[in-house]
Amino acid sequence: MTEEVVTIEDHRHAGSGGAARAGTDRPSYYVTTPIYYPSGRLHIGHAYTTVAADFVVRYKRLCGYDARLLTGTDEHSQKIERAARKEGLGPQEFVDRAFEEITRLWDVLDISYDDFIRTTEPRHKRAVQEMFSIAFRQGDIYKGAYEGWYCTECESFFLERQLAGGKCPDCGRPVEWLTEEAYFFRLSRYQDRLLRHIEEHPEFIQPVSRRNEMVSFINSGLQDLCVTRSSFTWGIKVPFDPKHVIYVWFDALSNYITAINYGRNDGFFERYWPADVHLVGKEIVRFHSIIWPIILMSMGLPLPRQVFGHGWLVLEGEKISKSKGNVIDPVILVEKYGLDPVRYFLLRELPFGADGNYSEEALVRRSNTELANDLGNLLSRTVAMVERFTGGKVPVPDDTAGDGRPLREAAATAFRQYTEHFAALELADAIGAVLGLVGRANKYIEDKSPWDLAKDPSKEKELGNVLYDLLETLRLSAVLLSPALTRAPGEILRQLGFADGLAGAKLPEAATFGLLPPGRRVRRGAPLFPRIEFEETPFEGPTGGGPAAGKGPAGQLSTGGCPGARPETAAPSTAPVATAAPAAPEAPPAAPAAPEAPPATPGAAQAPGDRLAFEDFQRVDLRVARVLEAARVPRTDKLLRLRIRIGGSERWIVAGIAAHYSPEQVAGKDIVVVANLEPATIRGERSEGMLLAAVHGDEMALVVPERDVPVGAKVR
Repeated sequence: MTEEVVTIEDHRHAGSGGAARAGTDRPSYYVTTPIYYPSGRLHIGHAYTTVAADFVVRYKRLCGYDARLLTGTDEHSQKIERAARKEGLGPQEFVDRAFEEITRLWDVLDISYDDFIRTTEPRHKRAVQEMFSIAFRQGDIYKGAYEGWYCTECESFFLERQLAGGKCPDCGRPVEWLTEEAYFFRLSRYQDRLLRHIEEHPEFIQPVSRRNEMVSFINSGLQDLCVTRSSFTWGIKVPFDPKHVIYVWFDALSNYITAINYGRNDGFFERYWPADVHLVGKEIVRFHSIIWPIILMSMGLPLPRQVFGHGWLVLEGEKISKSKGNVIDPVILVEKYGLDPVRYFLLRELPFGADGNYSEEALVRRSNTELANDLGNLLSRTVAMVERFTGGKVPVPDDTAGDGRPLREAAATAFRQYTEHFAALELADAIGAVLGLVGRANKYIEDKSPWDLAKDPSKEKELGNVLYDLLETLRLSAVLLSPALTRAPGEILRQLGFADGLAGAKLPEAATFGLLPPGRRVRRGAPLFPRIEFEETPFEGPTGGGPAAGKGPAGQLSTGGCPGARPETAAPSTAPVATAAPAAPEAPPAAPAAPEAPPATPGAAQAPGDRLAFEDFQRVDLRVARVLEAARVPRTDKLLRLRIRIGGSERWIVAGIAAHYSPEQVAGKDIVVVANLEPATIRGERSEGMLLAAVHGDEMALVVPERDVPVGAKVR
């Protein structure tokens, strides 16, 4: 039986500008996630994509945009039909149940989507049927027959040469040979036009590595695409040939315009299209940057402004996926650690665009170090000092007192970096700019010692400046972190005396330093981020991923840069237990220095047995790395925690160089690191490598490249 077909007009839009669109003063901004298969429970990889999209949209709303986020489910296909049958359900009943589970997950993760499109909805079906008819009428779709290897799990056909050991190259499952009548879409007709568009719009496919892959793929020659199937029935029927159902990619990709009223002539489509960014995993960039643009060209519609293909979450060297069975349930993570730590980890740990390693230990480390130690303790210490030294009221700042207002300048720099990183969708770096400001504020407390200023009546105005600027840094940090964290920023502002939290905050106005009204009463609250305690066992092996054993003889290279510290490895024997972190003391005592290794005798002859075989040396992977940010490790004198970039990946190392270098001196430097060491935990901080430094007596000098070389270059 043929489905009802409702005709829509053949629109051929010239496109619309990037400022205010169609009838409003606020500029629009349209972000989409992929629509997800409901064939199994979603996992942490799906959460990563969706949280990232939510982060972008919340930031744009904070900037005053009419920002719209679309997500949804891809509910047709033979795979869905088979999965439903396996559970004794009809396909519609099966996808209805999955829809409820997915929307509950987005609620748990506090995803602020504006629309959830389902490909089984009438609004989607009708538009897809008419789009198919338009392409057929103008000769872009023709009838033929298809023979080829087909993977039901991936909904993809493959050539013989593309198979991996006779199996699907993507998921490793068996493929089946299919021969059936089908309709085909003339991708080849638009190949040159698409290449011209990519050349004229280099921002269209990002990051650059994905663009290069797609250009290479197109240049190898596009084959016409099979766009219907006749061997199953669960799909949108071809309106003029109902024994065929429209194949998944023509059906699924069209959701980005069917969800914004394509063809309804109500102005809604014109307001939001073209999309500003499609956020997708790198494995489906090809469909979004080749097939989808060509469908739009056939419709006479403008192309999306950008397709951004992010990397994978990797667990033990393999992509996290339902097909591999190594899934991590984000609901369980939120139940164990809370919403903000999970969102923060996903956005902060992974360089957006590159692959990143997932581990629960890394999540805990991020929460303990950056959220609890840095942000949470800055709030606790600052509010406690305001209560103690100014009666709980925000002091009046005075530019004539003290030796300047360095946090004001640091805040301006952080905001500039934050916006620049966001413009490039460098999401982890955008958050890093804010945490850099938080680290600067914590160091400012150490430098200014407000408890000492409070003892001198002549320093009252300087003390007021210090406390005011710390409070302002917290206010600004809360605003800038609010697109990432959806709970803590409001609580920070409430402790600063803003009863309505973030209400009304808009950038760039809210980034102006000095908006906190003097005289407002602060209200100290519970610890913002309870620490998560892990049992740790001493590391008995060699120096692992952390520091060297100590100072060597004169002129020796110290591999690791943490003289005297003993590395440890985190070894939780039970589930982590969250405990309230005590407020940091006003002047934390220095941690006792770890015993140094016995010094070697300068000039002593090296025994032949101590020599390093060349084959052993070749195993040491020395790389040029860039220090993206640096901060002191709390309650230690010698340790700095460095976030470094090696090639396309980021990691943390702990180095014992704080007696010789401040965080500001190290940040931005190119250094040399040992990149292939086993990770270690040093004073509660995870370290994934060693830096090289020359040590002579009490002097230390970092080993740095003589001239500019690419980050990640091998040192040999």
